[in-house]
Amino acid sequence: MKCDVSVIIPNYNGENFIANCLDSMMVQSFSTFGHMEIIVVDDCSSDGSVNIIKAYDKVMLVENPVNSGFDKSVNQGIQASSGKYCLLLNNDVVADPDFVKYLYLHIDDNPQIFSVSSKMIRFYERDKLDDTGDFYNILGWGYKRGDGQSVNTHNQPTAIFSTCAGAGIYRRSILNEIGLFDEAFFAYMEDVDIAYRALINGYKNRYEPKAICYHIGSATTAEGQKYSPFKVQISARNNIYVAYKNMPFIQLLVNSPFLLLGFLIKYGLFFKRGFGRDYAKGIIEGLKNHKNISKVPFHFKNLGHYFFIEGQLILNVFRFIKNKIAK
Repeated sequence: MKCDVSVIIPNYNGENFIANCLDSMMVQSFSTFGHMEIIVVDDCSSDGSVNIIKAYDKVMLVENPVNSGFDKSVNQGIQASSGKYCLLLNNDVVADPDFVKYLYLHIDDNPQIFSVSSKMIRFYERDKLDDTGDFYNILGWGYKRGDGQSVNTHNQPTAIFSTCAGAGIYRRSILNEIGLFDEAFFAYMEDVDIAYRALINGYKNRYEPKAICYHIGSATTAEGQKYSPFKVQISARNNIYVAYKNMPFIQLLVNSPFLLLGFLIKYGLFFKRGFGRDYAKGIIEGLKNHKNISKVPFHFKNLGHYFFIEGQLILNVFRFIKNKIAK
């Protein structure tokens, strides 16, 4: 049977929330007009989540012998799937019944759309947004649009820099063209990286407000907390990777003063929160190991796209400020 959407859920010790996630997939309205498959990739969980997953007859389970990270698990799910579109979903997300339908309708509307991000709402604070598409700016900061704002805002479909891989849909044909998620990232910022690559090649990333879901947030890697030493360190490292990988040498040289300023500001902020050493470790690791990352090849045919992206990187600084003020 032809598969329209493959839902891919990476899982690691998700005993407390994987059932709610899968239950929400079992009642999707999309099943009335399209074929959907569900694949869970388990990263060697030590809790009872695997037994919970096995109780769902309609779910394909891929079990890893070791915890190899979000990115490798997602790639395994994509490679094991057959859908025209790949919908990535965190195990701590609960989706509305029309969630898959609206993501599908949006991405299927235009072949130039690489990905579509959903309207993510905080699971425990249903009056506040969690994410309405991610942005990346010239200071080297990735950030969630709408985080902490009222659920009554961000109600229009719009262009975004990046889709949040915790609840977004991707076009397989473009994944085949630009490559899958970079497993060197392990977790965090890999969705910004892959969206950046799509923008370089002239594709679009979009936001769909009718695709609603509820997200606990950092449930696997930070035990539900906004920050942890692991998350701060690996995110800092991956910020170095994103810039190095996607910016040609000239663009990287022009942007280096702004990137340095951004990293210094972030260090100060994390120092005040007690994570300064972790952030510094991540930056040092990124600078030390950046040459192990494969840069995106520069092609003159994409020159106009690089200028467009540079404009977005500058504009996204002002969007970040506006986002903070609106909280």
